[in-house]
Amino acid sequence: MEPLAVLLRPQTLDDVFGQRHLLSHSSVFYKMIAAGTVPNMIFYGPSGVGKTTVARIIAKNSGMSFHALNGTTASTADIREVIASVGTLMGQGGVLLYLDEIQYLNKKQQQTLLEFIEGGSVTLIAATTENPHFYVYNALLSRCTVFEFRRLDTADIEAALDRAAAELAARGRHITFAGDTRRILASAAAGDVRKALNFLELLIAAEPGDAVLTEEAAGQVTAFSSALGDRADDNHYNLLSAFQKSIRGSDPDAALHYLARLLVAGDLISPCRRLLVIASEDIGLAYPQAAAIVNACVDSAFRLGLPEAAIPLAEAVVLLATAPKSNASYMAYQQAAADVEAGRYSDVPDHLKSSPVTRGEPYKYAHDYKNHYVVQQYMPDALVGKKYYRYGDNKTEQAARAYWERILTQAKESQP
Repeated sequence: MEPLAVLLRPQTLDDVFGQRHLLSHSSVFYKMIAAGTVPNMIFYGPSGVGKTTVARIIAKNSGMSFHALNGTTASTADIREVIASVGTLMGQGGVLLYLDEIQYLNKKQQQTLLEFIEGGSVTLIAATTENPHFYVYNALLSRCTVFEFRRLDTADIEAALDRAAAELAARGRHITFAGDTRRILASAAAGDVRKALNFLELLIAAEPGDAVLTEEAAGQVTAFSSALGDRADDNHYNLLSAFQKSIRGSDPDAALHYLARLLVAGDLISPCRRLLVIASEDIGLAYPQAAAIVNACVDSAFRLGLPEAAIPLAEAVVLLATAPKSNASYMAYQQAAADVEAGRYSDVPDHLKSSPVTRGEPYKYAHDYKNHYVVQQYMPDALVGKKYYRYGDNKTEQAARAYWERILTQAKESQP
């Protein structure tokens, strides 16, 4: 028997599971395809959400000659072979090239496509699991419209499983989902309908003939499934992003949820690195001790390893999420870096150089003065008067502000 993913492959856009933002009859995408307009497009989204299926349906409805290549194996010669079909009997209705995993094509290969796409002799539908704005050559990207394909929700995947059961029944194989079996399979698939169908195939392979599929069996086939994101794809970075933003937003519960998803998937390094960053970027001077505490928790996590590493990391997450917040030092550095990158600076003042020159004002050693402070120029001439750091509105930074306002006042009063 053919794989379920092949048996159930939709033949029309209306049969595709999920992607309502693209495939509802009121959407621009649906109306465009229904009208027979097929522009150059890039389908961006995770695996198993229908990118290839939709491309095949578009090609079938358009009457164009369909050619499929994969960026992991395609050579420049393969691309030129497809282009060579332009103008032949096979390509009379137009040529549609479906290029999966376009992010793996090098710049030269992408440039080969560009000439023919511009001329309209080849219509390109490319697919990628990575953000195309980072991986696709700008000149090619500017000639394509990007459409995002989203992970399917659990209800859509459960519907796909029901359709699979109906297809099997039509072929004389009857299966029943006991209890929460369907939900377990759908949840573990994490928005990937192909993964859910693969789970189902494993279950029915283990139960010849008509069968009742149990929750226990479903738990076994999904036990090692990462419903939580491959480290190589965007979903992994989405989890890390949500993790940091939950801590920044002072939501310890959401932060613990995303930590659990990362750790259960076996990723210890990424959340540890992110926690170290958060301690300085988002908590900062509002609670400067947080950096040392988090560093200790991360060190403990690496010493313990998984699963016990979760214990000190959970402590660090709750500490950071409930701590006062300040990004004042981080933002100050960003502004300083922007000036440097833009070339807005000049030479180091003479009196600050490692071998000070004798001309001009001598260097004043701050510890020789009251309060260990003395007025003198530290900024390069081009940036005199420039302010990067602004005190945060938390207790620690406001205390520092009051201290320095007093010191500066005293220093000005003592000047002749």
